[in-house]
Amino acid sequence: MTIEVLNTAGQKTGRTVELPEDIFGAQPNDHVIYLAVKQYLAAQRQGTSKVKTRAEVQGASRKLHKQKGTGGSRKGNIRNPLYKGGGTIFGPKPTTYDQKLNRKVKDLAKIGALSYKAKDSAIVIVEDLKFETPKTKAFAGVMQNLGIADKKALFVYPELDTNFYLSLRNIPNAAAIELADINTYDIVNADVMVLTETAAKIFTEEGTEA
Repeated sequence: MTIEVLNTAGQKTGRTVELPEDIFGAQPNDHVIYLAVKQYLAAQRQGTSKVKTRAEVQGASRKLHKQKGTGGSRKGNIRNPLYKGGGTIFGPKPTTYDQKLNRKVKDLAKIGALSYKAKDSAIVIVEDLKFETPKTKAFAGVMQNLGIADKKALFVYPELDTNFYLSLRNIPNAAAIELADINTYDIVNADVMVLTETAAKIFTEEGTEA
């Protein structure tokens, strides 16, 4: 799959990048993509909700009155869940929502998601973006030139670039991720995926090695 490299003005540079077919032209497996997205979203849950049981709330442990002879109902201590300030029954407890997914399944899901993006012509390759200082306005201009200002865009760059990240941080429909951290959810969640030229060439090298 050959894609032309654009400059920051949205014009063709005359250079092209050949993306490997085994990564961008594979037959997607929808169920595997579903499992990967489900695992990612589950991992975002903190699972820290908790209530206090009758063993944890404050209150005396003595029996409120004797069992028989009062004419009233039987009662335990003031920490009974039936009383105000008593413990809570069947409430949430700290838990983890992490789900296990084999590495090969994750890789298959990413390949499927990338193949969908390629099939939908939702991949753009732009020359490497370099910012001496964070420039949100300049980055917004680049998105406008590329014709993706009104789309949810995922920018993929080869390695950490603080100025690059800070330049797009305040743009609501733009997100950035290092190539090594790319995941199925981010790919599926984006309308268009923008690869820097260097990042795209790394994909090509990986495809060649495979």
